[in-house]
Amino acid sequence: MQRAPVLLFLAWTCFLFFSAIGLFTSGFLLMRVELANHSSCSDAVTASLRGTRVPLGSCWLPSRFSKAVLIIIDALKFEFAQYDPSRQEPRPYENKLKFLHQLASQQPQNARLYRFRADPPTTTMQRIKGLTTGSLPTFIDAGSNFASYAIQEDNLIWQLAQNGKRVVFMGDDTWDGLFPQAFFRSYFFPSFNVKDLHTVDDGILQHLYQTVDGSEWDLLIAHFLGVDHCGHKHGPDHPEMAKKLSQMDEMLRLLVDHLANDTLLLVAGDHGMTGTGDHGGDTEEEVNAALFVYSKATLFWSPPPQEPQTVSQVNFVPTLALLLGIPVPYSNIGEVMDDLFAIEGDATSSVLAQLEAYSINARQVDRFLRSYALAAQDISSQKLQQLQDLFAATSEEHERVLAQVGSPGLPQLEQLRSQFRRYLQEARAICAESWARFHPVRMVAGCALLTSSCLLCYVASRMAAGLNFSYRHLLWYPLLWGAVGAAILGLTHLSGWTTTDLVLLSSWVAAASQLGFFWHCWARRARSSNTASARLPFGGSSLKSRLRAGLVPAFPLGILALRCGAMLSDSFVMAEAQVAPFLLVSLVLVLVLRLHWRGRLLEGSLSSWQLLGLLALILACVRLSGFFQQCREETPSCRSSSLLAPLASLKDPQTKNLSYILCLVSLGTLAGGVRCWLRHYGNLNHPNGPVLFVRWGFPLLALCIGGYWAITSGAEEALLKLRAWVQLALVAFPQGIFTLVAAGLFLLLWDPVTVTVRDSRDPPRATGPPIVSPSSQAELLYVIPQLYRQMQESLRSRLDEAKAGSGPTVAAYGLGSVYSAALLISMALLGFLLMTLHSERLSLVFLLLFMEAFALLWMHACAVALSSSSSSSQADPFTVPWYALVAWALAAAQFFYATGHQPVFPAIHWNSAFVGFHQGHNTTLLPALLVGANTFASHILFAAGCPLLLLWPFLCEMSSSKGRKQKAEVPAREEQMMEMRLREAPERFSAALLQLGLKYLLVLGVQLLACVLAAIILRRHLMVWKVFAPKFLFEAVGFMVSSIFLLLGIGLVMRVDCAVSTWFKQVILVQSR
Repeated sequence: MQRAPVLLFLAWTCFLFFSAIGLFTSGFLLMRVELANHSSCSDAVTASLRGTRVPLGSCWLPSRFSKAVLIIIDALKFEFAQYDPSRQEPRPYENKLKFLHQLASQQPQNARLYRFRADPPTTTMQRIKGLTTGSLPTFIDAGSNFASYAIQEDNLIWQLAQNGKRVVFMGDDTWDGLFPQAFFRSYFFPSFNVKDLHTVDDGILQHLYQTVDGSEWDLLIAHFLGVDHCGHKHGPDHPEMAKKLSQMDEMLRLLVDHLANDTLLLVAGDHGMTGTGDHGGDTEEEVNAALFVYSKATLFWSPPPQEPQTVSQVNFVPTLALLLGIPVPYSNIGEVMDDLFAIEGDATSSVLAQLEAYSINARQVDRFLRSYALAAQDISSQKLQQLQDLFAATSEEHERVLAQVGSPGLPQLEQLRSQFRRYLQEARAICAESWARFHPVRMVAGCALLTSSCLLCYVASRMAAGLNFSYRHLLWYPLLWGAVGAAILGLTHLSGWTTTDLVLLSSWVAAASQLGFFWHCWARRARSSNTASARLPFGGSSLKSRLRAGLVPAFPLGILALRCGAMLSDSFVMAEAQVAPFLLVSLVLVLVLRLHWRGRLLEGSLSSWQLLGLLALILACVRLSGFFQQCREETPSCRSSSLLAPLASLKDPQTKNLSYILCLVSLGTLAGGVRCWLRHYGNLNHPNGPVLFVRWGFPLLALCIGGYWAITSGAEEALLKLRAWVQLALVAFPQGIFTLVAAGLFLLLWDPVTVTVRDSRDPPRATGPPIVSPSSQAELLYVIPQLYRQMQESLRSRLDEAKAGSGPTVAAYGLGSVYSAALLISMALLGFLLMTLHSERLSLVFLLLFMEAFALLWMHACAVALSSSSSSSQADPFTVPWYALVAWALAAAQFFYATGHQPVFPAIHWNSAFVGFHQGHNTTLLPALLVGANTFASHILFAAGCPLLLLWPFLCEMSSSKGRKQKAEVPAREEQMMEMRLREAPERFSAALLQLGLKYLLVLGVQLLACVLAAIILRRHLMVWKVFAPKFLFEAVGFMVSSIFLLLGIGLVMRVDCAVSTWFKQVILVQSR
């Protein structure tokens, strides 16, 4: 059996897909160009203003405040800060910030509440960037929310430091990654653990008041996280949210008492939250935050509006910069909040002061747009010219007003203010439009490379069935072509002719190696034209036979085409949680009906009832899994399943206890079912490491998981009483589970043969020719089936003797299921691990997943057996049909949604990053792996178990599957070789594994290609960033995860095959003595 070439070819194929994904992504999800320019006090933005001299310590505009305190309450939704006295029974998050209402109502000239509108994506890091640079984030920034990179653009923190201002920070350690070594003093606290409601907030309160009372600061930033974490853990409508908001209210009440008269207080939320406490999207609930402005000195000279004014978050940057007397950051596109620049006196004086701020703001934006247009060249020249004309006209009008003698009229000034507003708003709109730019060449090239990779999978899978797959011509030579391509590109880069990066290099290598593959394919076809039709997909049997063969996979491939076509519709993408199960049910129903139409299902036969029972089980699993789905934010009429919530959220003790018992039953059923299967096939008798682990490790794993669930399902108040023990258990149980799973997988890889041979005192009676020790690998391949048959004959003869009163002397247990046993043990271990990363009640989903997977396998085996019962249409057991692969992939998609996921960022289960690491992480790699395992659990299990589609028909073969003529010729008591038939034809075995892997990659690759085409075609669609781009990202990552675990699953089968060869050698040596 060719093990290394098969794995290497599959790994190379995965590399081709990965390169295509990287190339397309680099063209589709581009970040905007970040300018390295910085503003300074010497800039000419004030050249045309009045001749008044700016006071020392200020620039561009005299500072209005010497100090400012910025309190960021993460996820402070506007409804949290709004006070409605008419509510008799307010919800937990309503009317809790009473002090803000008290200040705004009693001191309307000193305090005001605004709607603070965030720009999506509403993730914390992107909001911090917006609040400090005054620029808009791009979509790709959302992926770096938990791997923050230092901000290189001009920003408020840098400007304050450059102008001698001391910035003190305390709170969320995300700021440390964005502004390393930028603060005069800092108190960072770990922020990633969303289950921790108190560490960050309590740490801030230890330093806040004494810092405000001190004099060594000019801007104090305190970033509280308790409200955001409470939303993630409990949701906004929970008593814990009332406690956190009340704590914030008391904090603000005490803080105001410590403020000086020349200090500005800003209380802001960086984003809002949905009804489930999530954020990251662009719904009204997520983008509507709150901003509260207060000073003991008079701030506002006009009465407050009836309804709170809406302010964009980017407007915060120029406003605070000019109020503190520092330059506005160079890349800002925000607009000043003009009511904060009004002055005491008549309306004309106030508008003139506002126009001064507007003029500086407009000149700064105009300078940025000119610089950006030269650097990026992606802003429409026509629109840019229109903006420049509007700016020039408005600036000239402003200078004319300032130069005229006498006081200008108020209507004229207000018209001029409106023109400045219009310019700034249009400038921001043009930037938002141009920053959604693409790289068409890379996008098309990535799509083409992905298409050719799918074509390669199809061609190679067809050729693998020909049993003369030349790895020298179709693997080594293409790899050599790729190496030559990389060398050529490297030389051009070194010579300065072209510039390249890792994405371009890998794509070039992939394209060159693909070209080599197709070239050698065509060359081999030309050289072997007489026999190519038997081996190559281009060859030619009769048209009639080819059409008949093509009709067999027509329906499953049609189902796959339907799913791919649905990727072009945002409605279908949003409803895919219902579409995937529907397509799966349709596929299995048509499979059963096709067998009935062809006369394979005889009325009243056992196989018919088995097939119908399996169909009923699949339908039940599909139906039950639908009760665990989470709704998207775009479907407000949908309600997410309450079963997704952790047990700790249940308030009724009886309901909680019953749910906990059901979770334990699911866990025990899964562990016990795998053990029963292994015992039934004789793989639980050998005293080696994996068998002992299944006997004792599985119960211990179940005990640890049950103990962990018991701790996490406890009420918050009850857990606080035993805090030390709970903290220990929250770490010990999951890490114990991780260790046990790792130990089980290690033992399985070390000794995967779960076969037992037992001899009695009497030597076995020879029933065939003597077996000699093989001297070569070829002789070993011939001897193994012979030895296995002699074992069968010896066992049958001893069983006959047992009926006569004597016991058997030779018995081999588990040899016919040795490959499947190893895969099932590995899948069970992965299932235990992934179950730990999900909430407790999702253990029911994992039980349904395994039951549905087993039902699909048995249905596939039954279909193969029934198809083989007809002499006219013998099914090749070494070829996995398309319907099985498509159904397997649809089941993986179905359980992606059944485990409470959606292809959107707010639906990611971030809590899984802290399972076993309650105190947080020092790196981002491990939490990323845990979150990825939680998100793509179904992809992992179905990809790792994909080789079972090849093994199961051999495992379940029955004498009745043969034709009647064959059955009459075979002795009635002949035992089937089951999976040992694979070892009779090692070349066909390796070719079958290669073909299986390529077909599954093709099914996944075609779905990914559909997402890529949807992203290209609909890149200007209204829902591209809300639906199609997240769907592409999740599909791409899911493909990568699936391909890696597919390689691991096939690699495990080959490891078992290698170990079986070694085991047979040892048995042969014993037999020859």
